[in-house]
Amino acid sequence: MPSGQEIQQYLTGILRVMMGRSDGLKLLDFSADGFWNSFFAIVIALPALVVGWVGIANDMAGLMTFGTRFSLLVRLFFTDIGAWILPLVMLAVAARPAGIADRFVHYVVVTNWANALFAWLLLPPALLRLFLPGAEDLTVLVSLALFLFTLVLSWRLTVAAIGKGPAIGSAVFFAMLVTSVAALLALQALLGLNF
Repeated sequence: MPSGQEIQQYLTGILRVMMGRSDGLKLLDFSADGFWNSFFAIVIALPALVVGWVGIANDMAGLMTFGTRFSLLVRLFFTDIGAWILPLVMLAVAARPAGIADRFVHYVVVTNWANALFAWLLLPPALLRLFLPGAEDLTVLVSLALFLFTLVLSWRLTVAAIGKGPAIGSAVFFAMLVTSVAALLALQALLGLNF
């Protein structure tokens, strides 16, 4: 488990890369320990993710008992964490044939820490949904704007992490985006989360 100071350093590095400064990569740990420690970002993201899950459960609260509501929260957990990890597993299989095996660890470390930041960046619409359930149009607008913003940042991070130019970085970005959406939809269907 990384220390608080290391986590702050990694998140600072991610922010620097998001701002177009590739020297931010030097603040990240791409060793074997750094690779596995980057999955601690899931723990960092959990509080923000839980707020979103509670908002979804509240929207459906009138139809549920406590046990059903808890079951929904557990299924949302597995869906989001699965949609985080499964695309990385698929990339691990495809990295060598795609010619990016030497940058796989970089991509995973950058993606994990970035996803923790993105979870917190997407917290405002979850809070709107939770505390102002009648402001659905505003929530959708803020969600869409932040989602598009995170896509741009994610593309920048991918290009920097892959380090093989914008064309290959863009190909990896779009492949991972499609894989992530497919994994999310498949897990939602599998776990009976049809919204």
